Amino acid sequence: MQESGENYLKTIYLLQNEGSTVHSVDVARALNFSKPSVSRAMGLLKGRKYIEIAKNGEITLTGAGKKKAKDIVDKQEALTRFFMMTADVPEEAAAREACKMEHFIQDETYRGICNFMKQVDEYQE
Repeated sequence: MQESGENYLKTIYLLQNEGSTVHSVDVARALNFSKPSVSRAMGLLKGRKYIEIAKNGEITLTGAGKKKAKDIVDKQEALTRFFMMTADVPEEAAAREACKMEHFIQDETYRGICNFMKQVDEYQE
């Protein structure tokens, strides 16, 4: 999946976790994208079975969509923490960098970072 598709999934996931219903206009507003761009992306995500769109326009994540989005969010949170821990940068800067890297980092590298942070946590206990 391309970076833009992952960003759409992550946005839908985060909006749903806030407890609100999600429509294309909400995604467009959150990402500051045009409604036609979001509409096209929603069609692609629906075609890939990551989302369902009700007749009233409400967007919900499928099981596969929710898993993919949660993995993206978890990866961004872990990378943000890693950058704060190792590069001693503010959370905002770390989150910005993590958001870029979450799309490109290989699974093996990500697992290595998680293992490193786990070892640091265990050592600090």
